[in-house]
Amino acid sequence: MPEDTDEVRSRTLAADGVDLHLLEAGREGPVVLLSHGFPELAYSWRHQLPALAAAGYRAVAPDQRGYGRSSRPEAIRAYDIHHLVGDLVAVLDDLGADDAVVVGHDWGSMVVSHLALLHPERVRALVNMSVPHLHRGGAAPMATLRNAIGDNFFYMLYFQQPGAADAELGGDPARTMRRLLAGAALRPDAPPDPALFADDGRGFVDRMPEPDGLPGWLSAGELDHYVEEFARTGFTGGLNWYRNMDRNWETTPELDGATVGVPSLFVGGALDPVLAMTPPAIGHASLLDHRGDVVVPGAGHWVQQEAPAEVNAALVGFLDDVCRGPA
Repeated sequence: MPEDTDEVRSRTLAADGVDLHLLEAGREGPVVLLSHGFPELAYSWRHQLPALAAAGYRAVAPDQRGYGRSSRPEAIRAYDIHHLVGDLVAVLDDLGADDAVVVGHDWGSMVVSHLALLHPERVRALVNMSVPHLHRGGAAPMATLRNAIGDNFFYMLYFQQPGAADAELGGDPARTMRRLLAGAALRPDAPPDPALFADDGRGFVDRMPEPDGLPGWLSAGELDHYVEEFARTGFTGGLNWYRNMDRNWETTPELDGATVGVPSLFVGGALDPVLAMTPPAIGHASLLDHRGDVVVPGAGHWVQQEAPAEVNAALVGFLDDVCRGPA
């Protein structure tokens, strides 16, 4: 899917000083805007784009800033939530769309949640995937994390300082992507290894086991596409999203107690370790028209790639309800 196919088109949008590479499917119907996570690409939605178009929707997925064929600004502040949300607004403006159903996975889930809060008029409905909708905490997130985990290792804290994580993840992109994509799932027969959090000098990828092979949902060619892109771009752009987490909190005081009024849905994998830390119900109180949580058995963190049939069915059912159901 990197290049144009009969089903999916590729183009680049110049918006607010950055170029955003887009994958699009469908030419008519309500707009569905797909926001990927870390470390991913618009390519992560390869199973959703044609399925949504076939269901009568216009689906659009950008390589978000810092990723793939989109621009990678140097300044860390260029990756704060206002820039990330602004990029999605620019895509909607370019499409001539007053609003869209916005779907976000992982970090992209946090971006579309902020889009729904900061620009509610542009969001028809909200789908959070793998990371639930999170309300604004009472303190800056990194301080909260440090207080919670003490001297233990946690990847978000490790990512804060430029340099070490960039070098570790970028030193061997094949190792990084293989371990991340093939290993981000809980083992039902074994508890998490406490060594994963030990303050022992290891980095992030070092703590992830080398898989015995690729899972059935990920072909060697699909993995190669990720590896080739991140070998070319490095991981700094995506890491810079994490380096703005405190800034995002500091610059959005108006979101204290804010709620989302449009219809919402959560989709995740039952074996996703993120759900063990932040279960979907954590966001329910802030979602005034929540339509349910779809938790896919046997799927891990990369749920839309691992279980495309189940995810596509959930998305199309929700879309048909909020876009074409009775008024």
